[in-house]
Amino acid sequence: MDKPQIDKLEFERKYLEQGKNYIAGVDEVGRGPLCGPLVCCAIIMPLDDIIEGVDDSKKLSAKKREYLYDLILKKAIAYKICSADHSVIDEINILEATKRCMKECVENLSPTPDVVLIDALKLDISVPQESIIKGDLHSYSIGAASIVAKVYRDRLMEDYDKLYPQYDLASNKGYGTKKHIQAIKEYGPCPIHRKTFIKNFWEDRAKTEQ
Repeated sequence: MDKPQIDKLEFERKYLEQGKNYIAGVDEVGRGPLCGPLVCCAIIMPLDDIIEGVDDSKKLSAKKREYLYDLILKKAIAYKICSADHSVIDEINILEATKRCMKECVENLSPTPDVVLIDALKLDISVPQESIIKGDLHSYSIGAASIVAKVYRDRLMEDYDKLYPQYDLASNKGYGTKKHIQAIKEYGPCPIHRKTFIKNFWEDRAKTEQ
């Protein structure tokens, strides 16, 4: 049997029925890579002009994400993209960096959202919020935010690849692929590597090899 279709407007519809018009979706990309920034996006989309194909960015091809990115930003009522670089992540850890980055996005949205739908986290913000597990899959607004954050970060990593070509960042986007790990062994980390992530990676690897 086919899986039932997910109603990607279920959460948005609930708040529209409560009279809330500006519903923001918030998501992040880049919590797992060994290098590069974390990127967050908060976005308010018109809900009477739905873009077909908006989904969890991880489920879409790069070509599809690029196509949707332009459409989403063209139609968005408001959006804000923020990032936390490797030094911030090393200083305060990835979870706190994610919360700070998401909060900055929300607080810089204009108009101010009536409610914020967030993928899996709760934020220290003054506007009402709902945390949704797998939000990028279940919410149209969060899905749109995930696509914008993903394309924005991928483009950043492609730019970094020109500065540090030995790490193959255009292909791996900073994730720990075999080629990336080999380059770190050979050349050491570059300035945008997350020192805490590199340290933890080698420690975990040593444990598994014992």
